[in-house]
Amino acid sequence: MTLEFFLCIVSLFVVAGIGAPIAYAILVAAIVYLAAGGQSIGVAGKVLMDGLYQSFIILAVPLFVVAANIMNAGTITDRLLRFCVAWVGRFRGGLGHVNVVASLIFSGMSGSAVADAAGIGKIIIVMMTRSGQYPRGYAAALTAASATIGPIIPPSIPMVLYALVSNSSIGYLFLGGIIPGLLMGILLMAMNSWLSYRRGYALEDPVPIRKLPGLTVNAVPALLMPVILLYGIYGGVTTPTEAAAVAAAYALILAAAFYRALSIKKFFQILVDSARTSASIGLVIGGALILNYVVASENIPSRVAQALVGLEVSPILFILGVNLLLLLLGALLDATTIILVIIPLFIPTCTLLGIDLVHFGVVVVVNCMIGLITPPYGILLFVINAVTRIPIVEIITESWLFLAVLVSALLLMIVIPDIVLWLPRQFGYSPSP
Repeated sequence: MTLEFFLCIVSLFVVAGIGAPIAYAILVAAIVYLAAGGQSIGVAGKVLMDGLYQSFIILAVPLFVVAANIMNAGTITDRLLRFCVAWVGRFRGGLGHVNVVASLIFSGMSGSAVADAAGIGKIIIVMMTRSGQYPRGYAAALTAASATIGPIIPPSIPMVLYALVSNSSIGYLFLGGIIPGLLMGILLMAMNSWLSYRRGYALEDPVPIRKLPGLTVNAVPALLMPVILLYGIYGGVTTPTEAAAVAAAYALILAAAFYRALSIKKFFQILVDSARTSASIGLVIGGALILNYVVASENIPSRVAQALVGLEVSPILFILGVNLLLLLLGALLDATTIILVIIPLFIPTCTLLGIDLVHFGVVVVVNCMIGLITPPYGILLFVINAVTRIPIVEIITESWLFLAVLVSALLLMIVIPDIVLWLPRQFGYSPSP
């Protein structure tokens, strides 16, 4: 390890340790590295601008953020919830099932776990706790767990970021996330059913069958959004970035013209909020691009890859080891930082060991989403605490069983790659050997 790289690492941990945003910590550490090595600070600017200009796919991030915020602001969320209540609310633990199904549907529109939790999640928690049928900690924990599905089923902002650092096909990554997302939803619903029977949670009054067609028709325009998105990408009509623009435009037309639920004032606030969110993500991306330059200058990925290959580590053991590390890091770092800073270290090793990058990418994103509900610093736990004022201790207490379910789903994806790769293969994907 060179002196400048040692100073870089120390700076990173010191700045992050005093409470500075991780993006600032990364930028400061990178600048310390360049200064200590006698390189011009202008190198950081060149690396940053080259990375941004050469990565057209980054533009999809703010567009998906806008689409999610529009969906949350209009009456689209309410219509989807009524649709979900009508179809699955009649069973034992019905509102818990509504919670999961709503997240599955909304995941096809937002691409963000935080957007799901803060938007539709808040509404469902109120529904579950209003009559006292469900403990507030249980409602919040299930909401946090189901929100992790948001970035797994396309569109997915974390998958866009993974595609950026791995040069993988974003289209095949999106396809690879569909079955894993459904698997996570099914397992969460199974756990909700078991707990509801065991704890005796009350049944909901079923919506009359005659109302189902009307509620379904009312929700169809919103349900068409993921269909339009996927058809645009896999029908060869749009690139993934252009599909993100179509998604944002469709959400705007739906909320403003079709449902008439979006005013000029509300739309302006949506743009402001979206700009702030996109800027925060952009800072992390910029810092990660510079830090990746530092890591590449130190030749760390190649050293790691050669060391592991020299130990004759099997692909499955490598993936299990990486995922164990990511589960631990997920309790301390946010998903964006892990994907942009940590994951690039493992990409060369995956290539040398013959690990498929689409399979690895989907598994990594699922792992990072699990980290969002892992104590002590799972961000979704704090988001739900902030929007509902439910004590964080109550949420964590109820979250362990759902966390175990999601880890079980992750293990299945690791040991059975076809869970991820079967659907991409149907659309012509040829996994690497």
